[in-house]
Amino acid sequence: MGNRVIFHIDMDAFFASVEQRENPEHRGKPVVVGADPEGGKGRGVVAACSYEARAFGVHSAMPIGRAFRLCPQAIFLRPNGAAYSHVSGAIMRILHRFTPVVEPISIDEAFLDMSGSERLYGNPLQAATQIKLTIRQEQKLTCSIGIAPNKFLAKIASDIRKPDGLFEVLPGTERDFLKDLPVSRIWGVGPKTEERLRFLGIATIGDVAARSKEFWIQRLGARGEHLWELSRGSDNRPMQPGSRFQSLSQERTFGKDTDDLGLLKETLLALSEEQARRARKHQTSAKTVSLKLRYADFSTFDRQRTLPQYTNDAQRIYAVAWNLLEGFFPLPQKVRLIGVGISHFQPADNPQLGLFEPPDQKKGRLNAGVDTIISRFGEESIRKASLLDTPVEGGEGFSSFLKK
Repeated sequence: MGNRVIFHIDMDAFFASVEQRENPEHRGKPVVVGADPEGGKGRGVVAACSYEARAFGVHSAMPIGRAFRLCPQAIFLRPNGAAYSHVSGAIMRILHRFTPVVEPISIDEAFLDMSGSERLYGNPLQAATQIKLTIRQEQKLTCSIGIAPNKFLAKIASDIRKPDGLFEVLPGTERDFLKDLPVSRIWGVGPKTEERLRFLGIATIGDVAARSKEFWIQRLGARGEHLWELSRGSDNRPMQPGSRFQSLSQERTFGKDTDDLGLLKETLLALSEEQARRARKHQTSAKTVSLKLRYADFSTFDRQRTLPQYTNDAQRIYAVAWNLLEGFFPLPQKVRLIGVGISHFQPADNPQLGLFEPPDQKKGRLNAGVDTIISRFGEESIRKASLLDTPVEGGEGFSSFLKK
């Protein structure tokens, strides 16, 4: 069997680029998509920013107030989730013209398996050039593409020459490509793991590869073995065509730090409603629910739980999220941000029920009816009484939530 040819397609500054495309007067100017900066006092985050804004030090997930202080002349826009989803769908359809093996991993990026496509599109660089040209011509947007024998390498490669980049990691050059890159480039190496690795004298991916597999297993167990494999460019994960995304998440940054349990409960319910509705919109169900909690001092914690059955029902998601939050009680300080995520999906039309659990057809029909009303008349058309005074802002640019 020959080497796999995996593409990672990553749209450039996607939200901001869509805004600049739709508003020609914004082109060439710093654009920041996210919460209201409120003159530098805003408490939300940056969902995305143009490369013109990045030149001033602005980046995604940065507190919006700091973004304003760095670049007060920027054009600050609230997210338009419907527009971004529409454009994303058009881009995914373009990608499916080139190969049926497409694995979207977020609204603006996807893996493609282009193995064996040389007779149709030429060598990988030629095929990637055709994809880039098609997206530019039809959507007036640019993307960056990484080409490699596996997902891990392709994703890193797509970031090498952004924006509008194209980079190929040839088979046999994997370790040389990785050796001088910072260890933080490895999936799963966050700030805490990076700090621990630096204590061991590890700064680059090459430093990881230079140690033995046994060395890493002794110190990090199974995670250590995985770290060592990736450092050598080895990633055997298969493609998952048909999956729409790996996770969905939604966050709220409070206007004022709070320890009001009633407000926290209402917010979790609102976020759970939104996650459930988005899952149903994509005709999928999730098995894992996660909670994100950020305190007033910016310390951040994540917890998750895997359910016995898949679900896209808000009450089930909320029950798990609240139970995860209870694990932090009593709260040591006030809360700045809270978020709910869902992951590990399967198509909703193929539910895995418990042995003694009948299908909840009535609730399914109710959820479908609510979704239809909201789709036709908007998110303000039907609402849950307990959510009447619970606005949500921040997150991944999709700040609306279900009210019924």
